[in-house]
Amino acid sequence: MEFTKMHGLGNDFIIVAGEPKLPENAAELAIRLCNRYTGIGADGLVYILPSSKGDYMMRIINSDGSEAEQCGNAIRCVAKYVYDHGMVSKDEVVIETIGAGAQKVQLTVEGGKVSKVRVDMGEPILNGLQVPTTVDADPVVNHPIEVDGREFRFTAVSMGNPHCVIYVDDAVNFDLHTWGPKLETHPMFPKKINVEFTTVKTRDFADMRVWERGAGPTLACGTGACATLVSSVLNGLTDRTATISLKGGDLFIEWNEADNHVYMTGPAEVVFKGTL
Repeated sequence: MEFTKMHGLGNDFIIVAGEPKLPENAAELAIRLCNRYTGIGADGLVYILPSSKGDYMMRIINSDGSEAEQCGNAIRCVAKYVYDHGMVSKDEVVIETIGAGAQKVQLTVEGGKVSKVRVDMGEPILNGLQVPTTVDADPVVNHPIEVDGREFRFTAVSMGNPHCVIYVDDAVNFDLHTWGPKLETHPMFPKKINVEFTTVKTRDFADMRVWERGAGPTLACGTGACATLVSSVLNGLTDRTATISLKGGDLFIEWNEADNHVYMTGPAEVVFKGTL
């Protein structure tokens, strides 16, 4: 199996193209290959597959073998891969996902290679039951949740996959390992959840750290950055465009008032290629 190791702001993936469909043993492969000690090492295994709704379809298997409905960093990597490998020759591609449908991706090309990717992430889902949470409200904003005697308040957003955004005093130094897994598996989230701990600095800048469902702490989460901006607008903390600063770098996020779509702009990088 030929693969390419790629990352978006340190959120890293094993990219595989050329398969006609998702292999039946994809979950087992992801667990084995994503292991950072005995495998290639990655947050997820990504397959680029044929699509009836776009140029290509993306399927993402997390490092624990579960499947993610969508991934903002992975879709940037996939878009760069298909252009740089001559699988498309246009600067706008459509990538199909299982959670957010077909998404339009704009490519900035320099020297024949993609240097920056802007993704139309679609409309955020704010209905609590559809995110999903057990909270029957639309939207779910600043809602209390108790974990081990500590109360947090979260705002729920789906970007094709579920997120809860929690505001803390210092996101950069927040104890992800203690609170992330407990919130991810809380009964209030029937399909588990991605958790973003956020500190808003100004109307156009926020720090965010993420505990990803199925992967744990990662250096970046594109859909999480989108959810963070949407949440911050709903809570009156930021404007509709802002830089979301993650451990691996910054993403520029826009929540367009005209079409209600969220747009994400950021890089994607190749690390190395190999044959397994």
